[in-house]
Amino acid sequence: MDNLNRELYKKMYLIRKAEEKIQEHYAEDEMKTPMHMSMGEEAIVAGVVQAAGKNSQVFGTYRSHALYLAKAMETDGFFAELYGKATGPAKGKGGSMHLANPAKGMLMTSAVVATTIPVAVGAALANAYQENGKLVVSFFGDGAINEGVFWESINFAALKKLPILFVCEDNNLAIHSKAQDRTSHKPIIEVAKQFTFVTAETESTDAEEIYNITKDTLAKMQETGMPGFLYTKYYRYLEHVGVNEDFEAGYREKAEAAEWFKKDPIDLQRKKLLEAGMQEQEIAKLEEDITKDIEESVKKAQQADFPKKEEVFGNVYA
Repeated sequence: MDNLNRELYKKMYLIRKAEEKIQEHYAEDEMKTPMHMSMGEEAIVAGVVQAAGKNSQVFGTYRSHALYLAKAMETDGFFAELYGKATGPAKGKGGSMHLANPAKGMLMTSAVVATTIPVAVGAALANAYQENGKLVVSFFGDGAINEGVFWESINFAALKKLPILFVCEDNNLAIHSKAQDRTSHKPIIEVAKQFTFVTAETESTDAEEIYNITKDTLAKMQETGMPGFLYTKYYRYLEHVGVNEDFEAGYREKAEAAEWFKKDPIDLQRKKLLEAGMQEQEIAKLEEDITKDIEESVKKAQQADFPKKEEVFGNVYA
């Protein structure tokens, strides 16, 4: 049995089940944070993070659950942060949109569109100066390309030949606005090709395929000394912010969703495990262990203490 496919499935199943647990408990109003759910994009973060390796440093967006879980592979701190408890990695002050775990290479996510992109470039510049061999991966949505700092950042990274991989996760939506309603330039991958980047693109929901594309991109980056730009597409299953579907809002159709659901990344990867010879009971045991860990993490978070009021002044530098 291919260990790669097993690891990819573990990451994606963890993400999906953790978010389903959020859906189960969110109406209780104990998680005092807005939720931007990751359902639909699991294959991208799983494939890229696995290919980038443990020594990589990642930066993401407010839609941060999938990236955090794929990189940190832990749920105790994750749920503690969502519940605003002192046992969270930000001691309950970060919530869903500011997840970080620097010890695991999960450096930063932010609630403000495109704001982690220049910080990721700064980290890559530091790594280049230190010659430490670390790779930075900057994840962002297609809405971020409408921000000026995106263009400044990719230009600087290309100019300085920094060790950074930009990953655009395009769901064709900036909240509810589709790309054709907010951009007049060519598709972003065509624009990226005008810079001195190694570029690649995929619309696959197959995590293994995304892993292989990422590995190939990283190898070419190493060979050429250029940064990379990976353009991916996915379908956001739920509303922009919240834990429910929103087809009644009128900006997308259920028929469109149905086509993407047919190639759901978790279902696809599970079938691949079976086809590769992994037994049903072995997969079920893997799923059971992950589900049990998630349930225990939620209980711990619910029972944990809130941070003391003095904590509001901790780790504040300005």
